[in-house]
Amino acid sequence: MNMCAQQFEAKVTLIVGMGVTGMSCARYLQQQDVVLRIVDSREQPPMWADVRSQFADCELHAGAFTSKLLTNVNRILLSPGVALAEPLIQTAMQRGIEVIGDIELFARNVKKPVIAITGSNGKSTVTTLLGEMFEAAGLSVAVGGNLGIPALDLLGEKDPDVFILELSSFQLETTTSLKTAVSVVLNVSEDHMDRYPGLAAYAESKSRVYSRSRCCVINRDDVCVSSMPFDNKAQRIYFTKNAPSENEFGLRKVNSDTFLCYGSTKLIAADELKLIGQHNLLNALAALALTKGFGIEIEKTLPALKRFTGLAHRCQWVIEHNNVRWINDSKATNVGAAQVAIESMPGTVVLIAGGDGKDADFSPLRSSIKNKVRAVVLLGKDAARMQEVLHDITECHRVDDLQTAVIRANELAQAGDTVLLAPACASLDMFKNYMQRGELFTRYVQDLVGA
Repeated sequence: MNMCAQQFEAKVTLIVGMGVTGMSCARYLQQQDVVLRIVDSREQPPMWADVRSQFADCELHAGAFTSKLLTNVNRILLSPGVALAEPLIQTAMQRGIEVIGDIELFARNVKKPVIAITGSNGKSTVTTLLGEMFEAAGLSVAVGGNLGIPALDLLGEKDPDVFILELSSFQLETTTSLKTAVSVVLNVSEDHMDRYPGLAAYAESKSRVYSRSRCCVINRDDVCVSSMPFDNKAQRIYFTKNAPSENEFGLRKVNSDTFLCYGSTKLIAADELKLIGQHNLLNALAALALTKGFGIEIEKTLPALKRFTGLAHRCQWVIEHNNVRWINDSKATNVGAAQVAIESMPGTVVLIAGGDGKDADFSPLRSSIKNKVRAVVLLGKDAARMQEVLHDITECHRVDDLQTAVIRANELAQAGDTVLLAPACASLDMFKNYMQRGELFTRYVQDLVGA
């Protein structure tokens, strides 16, 4: 621990959490000569060595929180991985200490327009796609937030034309003054139920993205989203999986072809896109609606939409062997995402699922799996709980590891099937993150077929 006498005289900003977000807050405030105290409840935070090296002049603390950490503190920067229910944070709020997150700090300092994207599923795809579409239209963009580069690290001497941010519900909880040019809640389904008392509380945190938005893009098909409160003065643009009304984005069938449309105007044929699944058609519609809301000519962005192949681990094609397709959707870390992935696959599916369910209700999976999934191969912390929910509607197989799951799925699959990794669970019970899970899946599949 490195302490200076002035730190007990000056007002201190307490940064809670030594992860990527916490470090971005520390770097930003260090440039402004703010007195910092950086803490983490873990005895050995993963970035501990980097923190000690980069912030040797700050007071550092790793280990159990005590109220002494609040001495002389007048502001807390809370990492999104730390809940507001943490006793230290509750004590701070009772004492009148301001508690904000990195996005609130960003909001107070950003000078250029911001587009904010949140939702249970699809937000990384839409954020990345929109960045490429805007660049194709000739704008300079900075893309980050919950995806890739932390928001505060995007602020520099020369700002882009627009900031495009993916935001999590955790980040929005501590954000009150973010003004956006356009914002969207793509969808809401059960996620992080280990942190929220119920779906309504989770949805409320998402809805905060609309509170100070000039234009709100709204998923007409999602009851939870379409019933959120909106500023009466804000412009509203809707998107839907159905045929759109005028001034809406949606899908129209023309003979046997499907088109992405704005009202009655055909924009691009679905089969011109490289994105897989109807959920990705909705993601594309959301991106088009955000483009419209920002005021960019849509025609300029269509080439980027046409060539966009999607993100790794999100319904990513791995290989086709013996007339069996293998798809990696390791990013399906919740039930809603898994449902979307299953329903978007052609033909019959052999599903690989399981992991840490974060106390989610698995029963909604039944409607997607029934009559669609030949068999489910289950692994991880909540495999038994998933089997209990699904055993009466499909064949269930329990395995101990992912490589065995791939082997078993290969044994179960028949010509014309799709083997889909869509876990409906977080990965941290067995892997470093969902990326590692997806990378290992891809490697095991390629090893199995000799690719």
